[in-house]
Amino acid sequence: MSALTDTQSERDDRQLPIDRVGVRSLRFPLRIRDRDSAVQHTVATVALAVDLPHHYKGTHMSRFVEVLHAHGTELTVATIAGMPKELIKKLHADKAHVEFRFPYFRAKKAPVSGAEGLLDYGVVFEVNADKDSSDFVLTIEVPVTTLCPCSKAISARGAHNQRGIVTLAVRFSEPVWIEDLIELVETSASAQLYSLLKRPDEKFVTEAAYDNPVFVEDLVRNVAQKVKSHPRITWFRVEAENFESIHNHNAWAMIESPGK
Repeated sequence: MSALTDTQSERDDRQLPIDRVGVRSLRFPLRIRDRDSAVQHTVATVALAVDLPHHYKGTHMSRFVEVLHAHGTELTVATIAGMPKELIKKLHADKAHVEFRFPYFRAKKAPVSGAEGLLDYGVVFEVNADKDSSDFVLTIEVPVTTLCPCSKAISARGAHNQRGIVTLAVRFSEPVWIEDLIELVETSASAQLYSLLKRPDEKFVTEAAYDNPVFVEDLVRNVAQKVKSHPRITWFRVEAENFESIHNHNAWAMIESPGK
């Protein structure tokens, strides 16, 4: 049988390199070390990409999937961290990018009744590499409750509150627990979120938020202050977005530390 034509390797004369080309929206099993219960199994949505020099017409998409499946039916943090280097070698590229987005679950007990339920958080592993170096960024998305200090100060009865999302991205010198970062964020808000609350719990959470009002500005500053004192974190970016309950817009703030 004659050799099949390798169209992707044909020359392109438009003189336009591509920064990233690859596959995304793949779902794949993931096994994560869990501080509370040793191991957690979840499913990640995966993106894999490399750069493409200007003289190549295309990349070989099947090779991305080959690299992903080369480690068996489940991936770990260690295999994810090394995957960009494998892509660089497999696809003869100079740079590679991998991203794994997945839900991470924690069992949380309600503050008064002790009723337990699962709460999910968003987690992203992002790794960028070239032939000489690699960069790993861990991002978590944590839902919280905030109560408006201004509303409390000017209102005779109550104050408006809302649910918000804090997005914390970090680089680190040594691995950090996802749970530690979640707790750092949750203790920076007016109150934590729970999946299951009985009436005594609801009273507790409502009053806790009222006693601890924070603007979105307070929230990112609270998180940043705690992250800066963490001995393993070398860089961070924290964003907070409040889904306002009495406005037709969201409130947002962000702090990013300099350098890596």
